[in-house]
Amino acid sequence: MIRIGIDLGGTKIEAIALDRDGRELFRRRTVTPREDYDATVRAVVDLVHDVERATGATGSVGVGMPGAISPATGLIKNANSTWLIGRSLDVDLSRVLGRPVRLANDANCLVLSEASDGAAAGADVVFGVILGTGTGGAIVAHGRLITGANAIAGEWGHNALPWPEADESPGPACYCGLHGCIETFLSGTGLQRAYGAGAPDAAIIASEADAGDARAARAIDLYASRLARALASVINIVDPDVVVLAGGLSNITELYTRVPAVWHRWIFSDRVDTRLVRARHGDSSGVRGAAWLWEK
Repeated sequence: MIRIGIDLGGTKIEAIALDRDGRELFRRRTVTPREDYDATVRAVVDLVHDVERATGATGSVGVGMPGAISPATGLIKNANSTWLIGRSLDVDLSRVLGRPVRLANDANCLVLSEASDGAAAGADVVFGVILGTGTGGAIVAHGRLITGANAIAGEWGHNALPWPEADESPGPACYCGLHGCIETFLSGTGLQRAYGAGAPDAAIIASEADAGDARAARAIDLYASRLARALASVINIVDPDVVVLAGGLSNITELYTRVPAVWHRWIFSDRVDTRLVRARHGDSSGVRGAAWLWEK
């Protein structure tokens, strides 16, 4: 029996197969069919079948997704992939695949993976962040994932950007219906907005900043300031030993020096011992965590 993990993101869907010891057996990606729920379900099912054909084994299926299952309705809520909202994704996947499917927030999957055998292994309290299409977050305390009464623990991305500058308020409109959410500043789109008109892809902005482009460097500086303020507000409440970054924007190397260099300005402590680290499993953290949803 293998464990199959699915990372259902806003732009790509990734599948992984792990053996009992956590060794990777197979991996495949496909493009997410945006705005099309039925096609998204089919894409996930097709990836599961691809995994099983390639490995010659059937497996348990865990899915990490943007959003959460509402304890009130059993339907998806709070997903930046808005075409999932109000859908019974776990039920629909289970019906088509003919087996139970476990779903969890993608950031929850990330932090489970990194707190167990990743960059935060051994830490008592871990806050995990996905910086990509959205800005998911999750908390593990003493080896236990904290989900909360409303299944929103760690959802820092839908608090307002703290300590805003004059030109940051009220802030951009967010899909959640509010303005100035952290997600609107720290997602890939947020970095492009910091760059200004004609912004290239976020990865290109980072590479241009490395190459000395002044406009790109200013965008990265602004992004780092916003990330420092946003994380400082989390540290003031959760006080984690480690903050782990994952997602495409976590590959901006400068963040790991620039953010800790300034976040003390907003953290209510005479010394800051919290470590800011990159996910050890990189882009695989979420998909590995999804596979481990069936550990027990």
